[in-house]
Amino acid sequence: MNTHELSNWFTTYKELSLYGRYIHLEHINPLIEILSKKDCVEFLGTSENNAPIHLIKLGNGPKKLLFWSQMHGNESTTTKGIFDFINMLNDGSNELSKHILTSCTLYIIPMLSPDGAKAYTRLNYNQVDLNRDAQNRTQKESVILSKVIQRVQPHYAFNLHGQRTIFSAGEVNSSATVSFLSPAGDKDRSITPCRKIAMEIISEINTVLQQCIPNSIGRYDDGFNINCVGDTLSDMEIPTILFEAGHYKDDYGREKTREFIFYALIRAVGYISEKNVTGEYYQKYFDIPENGKCFYDIIIRDVILDKKNVDIAIQYTEKLSENAVKFIPKIEKIGDLEKFYGHREIIGNKREIYNENVTVEVVRENQLLKFRLNDELFSTELRKS
Repeated sequence: MNTHELSNWFTTYKELSLYGRYIHLEHINPLIEILSKKDCVEFLGTSENNAPIHLIKLGNGPKKLLFWSQMHGNESTTTKGIFDFINMLNDGSNELSKHILTSCTLYIIPMLSPDGAKAYTRLNYNQVDLNRDAQNRTQKESVILSKVIQRVQPHYAFNLHGQRTIFSAGEVNSSATVSFLSPAGDKDRSITPCRKIAMEIISEINTVLQQCIPNSIGRYDDGFNINCVGDTLSDMEIPTILFEAGHYKDDYGREKTREFIFYALIRAVGYISEKNVTGEYYQKYFDIPENGKCFYDIIIRDVILDKKNVDIAIQYTEKLSENAVKFIPKIEKIGDLEKFYGHREIIGNKREIYNENVTVEVVRENQLLKFRLNDELFSTELRKS
């Protein structure tokens, strides 16, 4: 499998109706309706605010794979990627797709938190983080996922998420465009047989993605929390692969990252379909650097503020407005930021900086951004998804 072939597939199978960061039920309903005509969609129940949750079933092979996306409603990139992948699987002329569907049965919940997706928030309708509700299952969405797990008894689980722009692939100047994790199943973070299987699959994904985005793959922190779904599944000895869709240069709509998620899904599922994955080759997983938190969206370096020479870090806050996600710049940190990196960097050359906001006299942390460098008005664009 080469990158040219993957790129051609992405161009062919990209679901053009899904675009940008704001993806909710109204966007995927037409796709669900099309799939339902093929008798591969099951209604599972409703969310806390009575929105429908569906299960898509593809293939009839003996290896059972379970996927769920948008457990956090504002993490939409993997939802786009999973529908791109579904388009590929439904192409009867694609030889890899035919092999996957005869070797595997895929169970896909494309949007576990439709209420969170509509509100563009990490939390569900009751302000509960579903990824901290795996044990108590206080929410209808958590009960639905738990029942599917018990019924399907998957051999592999894919927990599909998104991560902020702050993450780096190690403590270096390289953004973590995609990160992966084989979650721990106990507080000692033991390297169990099921974790080794997930690690081997992630290692294989990494081999492919390094050809496309070298040094931009991270390994997510494996701190144990039994209330998280992945940790619970690992405790149940179900190999679980956590995806974290991150930042690619200037890709705030996560359209380029979506392409790499598509590649990762192809390689992971293709590898499972081809192999009896035992975990024997798990050790390369630890060659993937653990995520650092080395990035801000913008760093303005070497400016004078209150007669001091400082750097200023700016982070975008994401706000839903008029059915679009707007990225509003906010001052995050002021000081010596030599050990941090900006996705965009501006050199101030010791110019003085002062606030343009009418209601605020000085530049402070946690402020919305509007300021001047001497007499030059500095404006960072309000990015829109």
